[in-house]
Amino acid sequence: MGNAVVHFEIGADDDGELAAFYRELFGWGLHGQPGGGYTVIDTRGGYGINGGIGRSRASTPWSAFYVETDDLQATLDRANALGGRTAIPVTDAGGAVAKAMFTDPDGLLVGLIQASAGASHAGEPRPSDGPGAPATWFEVMGQDAARTQQFYADLFGWTVNRSFPAYAAVDTGAGRGIQGGLGGGVEARWAIVYARVADADQTLSRAEKLGGSRITDPSVPALKSAARAALYGSPDASMRTGAFRDPAGNVFGVFAY
Repeated sequence: MGNAVVHFEIGADDDGELAAFYRELFGWGLHGQPGGGYTVIDTRGGYGINGGIGRSRASTPWSAFYVETDDLQATLDRANALGGRTAIPVTDAGGAVAKAMFTDPDGLLVGLIQASAGASHAGEPRPSDGPGAPATWFEVMGQDAARTQQFYADLFGWTVNRSFPAYAAVDTGAGRGIQGGLGGGVEARWAIVYARVADADQTLSRAEKLGGSRITDPSVPALKSAARAALYGSPDASMRTGAFRDPAGNVFGVFAY
């Protein structure tokens, strides 16, 4: 069984601005933690994963998805042995859930989170039902697709469908969390989460009005369309994907049918 992708985070020096941006853009429910500095995200999408918005201690923005593991240090050590690098060592702040972060061979930031005790993982929060945009897909775009795919397959035990070498669908094998894609060889370099929305173009336009900026690089949607055609015999013209930078500069993706 592979490791599940169960959480995401975005952050900046001004976390309050980010909270307002994502609340307005996606209709997420946001709950500030006592003392400030961190906001829990309930996407209110009914499925997918939840996340958080944090205040950067280094005055730099960040975004990452988190992969669950039973042994944070062992997973960090393995990531380093495979060509990654520890970004934040194992941290258990004030008795909260233990976390760590690493960068992959392309310097892309990924989080690790300690698995809940017990096989049922009953403590994992589920997005509540509501009108929010669910976060349902993760994606890594590296410099070399084959290297990226091999790194994550070796590290997390993920099954990577290499029918289309430049962009591969991933089955984490965990039966929980979200699935994703691993690709590369185009201009984009990111490790991000995608939210499902009613209309991708309208959401990207709204992100711009709220202080974000649309990413106009067409190579990623074209690559994913070619991958869908190779996997399923059709490029699925009804699917529209895109990405934006939030006011802090973090990248986030959207897709719609």
